[in-house]
Amino acid sequence: MDAEKEIYSLFSSVTSALGYSEVHGRIIAALLVAKRPLSLDELSKKIGYSTSSVSLSLDFLELLDVIKRVKKPKDKKLYVELQGDLLDCLRKVVLFKTKKNVETTLEEFKKHSASNSSIKVLEKELLRLKKYIELLSKVKLP
Repeated sequence: MDAEKEIYSLFSSVTSALGYSEVHGRIIAALLVAKRPLSLDELSKKIGYSTSSVSLSLDFLELLDVIKRVKKPKDKKLYVELQGDLLDCLRKVVLFKTKKNVETTLEEFKKHSASNSSIKVLEKELLRLKKYIELLSKVKLP
């Protein structure tokens, strides 16, 4: 493995702890280092993943507004650029995944007996967590 790919791999271990997959972390690392939009082919070569894997991963990152796909004038290639900074990117995925998990769990709780005291206790805590996540989503980054 060349040094650049190894560095991207190390960086992705940090982003993995926050909810990104390894390929997502490598994509973010490559875009941070490049400081410019990269084509799908460039990105694929830099991080050591196939263009199809990268393209699929970009769909998720685009859904979170972490990246944006752009076209350049007189160029048929598709380019990718980061939206915001690293902290903002990481914040988005943590909030998105936590909110989704809380909502999914609350929906599952509705399927079970409303008289179950365990569910009532846990549901109360999840609702507190949901409110906390909503507050966190409004906090401005330093």
